[in-house]
Amino acid sequence: MAKPAGKDVTVGVGLLAGAGTLAGFSGSPHWSVRMWDFPRIQIGAAAAAAGAVYAARYHRGRPSDWAFLSMTAATAAWQIRKILPYTPFAPVQVERSRVKPTRERPRKDKPTLRLLISNVLMENTQHERLLRLVEESSPDVVMAVETNARWAEALEPLSETYPYVVRQPQENYYGMMLFSRLPLIEPRIEFLVQDDIPSVHTGIELPGGVQVILHGLHPRPPEPIRDQDSTPRDAELVMVGRAIGEADEVPTLVAGDLNDVAWSPTSELFVRLGQLLDPRIGRGMFNSYNANNPLLRYPLDHVFHSSHFRLVELRRCPSIGSDHFPMLVELSYEPDAEAKQAMPEPDVEDQIEADEKLEAEAEAAATGDDRPGRE
Repeated sequence: MAKPAGKDVTVGVGLLAGAGTLAGFSGSPHWSVRMWDFPRIQIGAAAAAAGAVYAARYHRGRPSDWAFLSMTAATAAWQIRKILPYTPFAPVQVERSRVKPTRERPRKDKPTLRLLISNVLMENTQHERLLRLVEESSPDVVMAVETNARWAEALEPLSETYPYVVRQPQENYYGMMLFSRLPLIEPRIEFLVQDDIPSVHTGIELPGGVQVILHGLHPRPPEPIRDQDSTPRDAELVMVGRAIGEADEVPTLVAGDLNDVAWSPTSELFVRLGQLLDPRIGRGMFNSYNANNPLLRYPLDHVFHSSHFRLVELRRCPSIGSDHFPMLVELSYEPDAEAKQAMPEPDVEDQIEADEKLEAEAEAAATGDDRPGRE
């Protein structure tokens, strides 16, 4: 008697979810492995659904039935464990500040930083939507990535109210611009890993004279179309995380489209190396990509920070026509926060893994294997 097609589909979905979960444990940078870091909600839901359907319709008490149900249950439990910190069911990692949000900028009474980050999508021509969002949300600093010459021209009006500007427009989807109401201290563009992938690094003087460091990143992602693995992305995150961790108690923020989810092994390594906090933990995922597909959305646009800050506001902003939603965060510099917010810390194994990622990038760069479209 032929097996019902529904059973084959159910088993196939469950096995695929289990295989994807196992693949995530691999340290391989290949895109076909690292892509499983992203859809944890979808994998967990698929495993749970496959297990439930199998238990209700096909379970006969055979060892193979119990093995399948155990596998789907373990898969769903693992995926829930990974995403649970990014739900309101987990304790917050960053305390809420008593400072109240306000659009009146620059703020004179408190040393706060209100930051808007946006992957604008280079082909997007709806420039006025971002300009309108800036006017409505009134950030202190605007960071825009995927900015080319056309976007640079369209955003130039911002320089009237944001006189401190860093410009690095490019036609390769990795251009970057920074506009600030607050004074920038020794701003610079660096090409940390690849000569066509910029990052911005600058000091910012907050009201009252407090100086903080901002690192703006947009590393190259792993992707199947051009057979690009995660080696350069991972190396860039490791380099920045390690540099932050080795700095001497400097108030620091990292912001941008990191082309990685917060719960991936590389992002988790990055925050431990940099001893950084994530204001989303205990509050929500704040999925920023893909703005055009509600079923496949992940948190790719991030703000991490040192323990010197408490959270004033965090929200995902309305669409500006890009495939990413902009993100708005306001942080309050509060010296006593350090003692009350536990920082993640790297161990010896983390440092070894970091060295391995940097060595892998050096080897790939020497042969050109860290570039997309290689043969």
